[in-house]
Amino acid sequence: MITHPLAGPQTPGLHLLYVPSVVALITFQGYFSQYLFNTSPDLRPGSLTFREHVTFNALLLCLWWTYYKACTVDPGRFVFSPSSDKKEEDKDDQKPNQNKRFCKKCQAFKPPRAHHCRHCARCIPRMDHHCPWTNNCLSLTTFPYFLRFLLYTNIALVYLSSLLYTRISVIWSDRHLPSYLGPSLFSLISITLLCLANFGTFFALFILLVTTLKSWVMNITLIEMWELDRHNALISKISSSSSNDYWTDDFDPASLSRIEFPYDLGFFSNMSQAMGTANFLRWFLPVGGGGPKLADQKKGGLGWEYEENGFNDWEGMWPPPDMEKERRSKQGGWAYKKQEQEMPDDYYYGGEDIKAAFERRQQEDFARRRRIQQLQGQSGVIGELEEDEDEREWTGKTGWKNSDGDRLWDYGVDEDAEDDYVARERVVGDGDDDDDDVPLAELIRRRKVLAKQEDDT
Repeated sequence: MITHPLAGPQTPGLHLLYVPSVVALITFQGYFSQYLFNTSPDLRPGSLTFREHVTFNALLLCLWWTYYKACTVDPGRFVFSPSSDKKEEDKDDQKPNQNKRFCKKCQAFKPPRAHHCRHCARCIPRMDHHCPWTNNCLSLTTFPYFLRFLLYTNIALVYLSSLLYTRISVIWSDRHLPSYLGPSLFSLISITLLCLANFGTFFALFILLVTTLKSWVMNITLIEMWELDRHNALISKISSSSSNDYWTDDFDPASLSRIEFPYDLGFFSNMSQAMGTANFLRWFLPVGGGGPKLADQKKGGLGWEYEENGFNDWEGMWPPPDMEKERRSKQGGWAYKKQEQEMPDDYYYGGEDIKAAFERRQQEDFARRRRIQQLQGQSGVIGELEEDEDEREWTGKTGWKNSDGDRLWDYGVDEDAEDDYVARERVVGDGDDDDDDVPLAELIRRRKVLAKQEDDT
């Protein structure tokens, strides 16, 4: 992946078109509208006044600057300890009932609320989602600039709609006059296109502004909303389950309790944390407003740890573990360990069954490899369009979806890096993965590790 120092991660396909599309839309509505108003005397009340010029262009300047910052501010980069014993230290320091996740891509424990972005190719502090329209992650450090961009864009759109309404109302009042006394065909088509673009953009961005404010006023990201929905769905599934066959003998669903979202500290505290300052006068300043900074790991602080509201029994219980995954693992763990429980001791040392299983997994590996090569040979745009479908085909994982049909993948999260986590005094490497579709090479590697451990003992 190529990363531009100003524009952030450069991803292939449709992501290359999003930012130019935004620039074109701003230019069309912001400057073509002024050209039309000032060069079409048949559009009454005529050219823009000096006050209208200054106001509109000042809003456009704020819009451009906040959009530039939303695109170019670094979403945050964790610098993990280079110590090789870091993993063991983190395991030893972990509190009982504290959830801690390990990132397989960064080879380090992830701080709370961090997720590995598949576009930025690193763990992002307090990741909300990867926004294709800014080609950047909405995160701890970029949220203030993204919010200001949405705010000034909506204000500019409202002001443009007032200018359009003034001219549309005149056209409507003169609709019974002969056509040669009204605006030209070019003016009518142009103002119609501007009205459609203005309405569509304002409708979409106003909803985005409201939802963004709503989530961050409660100090919860889109990813955390998804995790909360999954947790609530699991609790509902447990309470409504009429059969104990769904759970394993050593897994008591009654032991699960609802985990409350711990980071909602109240409106002012939430917004002060999100905007990086308790001075509310700076929250919406286009210049000089600033934003939160990722703290240094050695000193701790914002990005590495977050204040909790104390609604749960312990700190660090968020995010709720994927108990569905734990249930599947306790039903047998790795695929070959399931077979060891059901087959004779000499099952892996000969026979047509193991040969057939080997050939089947080999063919699956070949099929995955061919599909990846085919996608790499396609154009970037086609590859982007087929990205979601192909990912499910390669991994065989559809994942849990919320009511909107979204997976973590849809928010830009690298789901492969999200698989391993330490939860409730468990240790990474317990064999808790669902390996029905794990590639053959990985299964062989795991088997060798187990064999070596048995020899050592």
